[in-house]
Order: sequence, then C-alpha cells, then structure tokens
Amino acid sequence: MDLRKRIIDAVEQGDSSIRKIAKRFAVSKNTVERLIARKRTYGHIEPDKQGGSVSSVEPYYDQLRAIVEQDHDATLAEYCELLLNETGVWVSPSTMCRILQKLNLPRKKNTAR
Repeated sequence: MDLRKRIIDAVEQGDSSIRKIAKRFAVSKNTVERLIARKRTYGHIEPDKQGGSVSSVEPYYDQLRAIVEQDHDATLAEYCELLLNETGVWVSPSTMCRILQKLNLPRKKNTAR
C-alpha cells in the first residue's frame, strides 16, 4: 500500500509524466495507469480481495448431486460438461474435484475401465 500511495501522490503532484513516475518507482507504465484508473473508478487504491471460492456453484449443489446419482461413472471433465449443460455454469475439473470432495460425493466408482 505504501508504494501505491507514493505513486498516486507523485501522479497527483503533476510534475512528471507517467513513464517517469513508473521508472522512478521501478514499476511498469501499465501499473501506474491501472492505479490511476482504480483511484478514479473506486475512489481508493486498495487491492481487491485475493482468492476465489466455489460459492458461485453453491446454488446448483442439488442439481450436481442429481447429476452424480444419474451418471456415477463419469470423469471429472464429463461432470464439468454435464453441469454446464444443465446449469450454464462452467467449472474446471480441479474445481469440480474440490466440490465433489466438499459434498462427499464419489468422483468415480468404476475402476475396471
């Protein structure tokens, strides 16, 4: 945050170009431009919260359970496609794996393939 504040202070003084400010603070020109845009848009320069969650899929847990019951022999990639076809929400296979673990659902039952 200290670096962000110093960059914005230098921009607000207006005595230097964006390129010179970027060079002075050893950041890219795009970084300075993004900070300026963030200040203009949001009124602050604090970073966004990091990380994600599978909460966007939570409303579809019941549908996912039904998908797993109906096709309990599918792979993670197939579950992703089935969920996309059913709900319009796409998740990666690794996310699907975490969701299935969270719901205590089997990932694959047939090991004879």
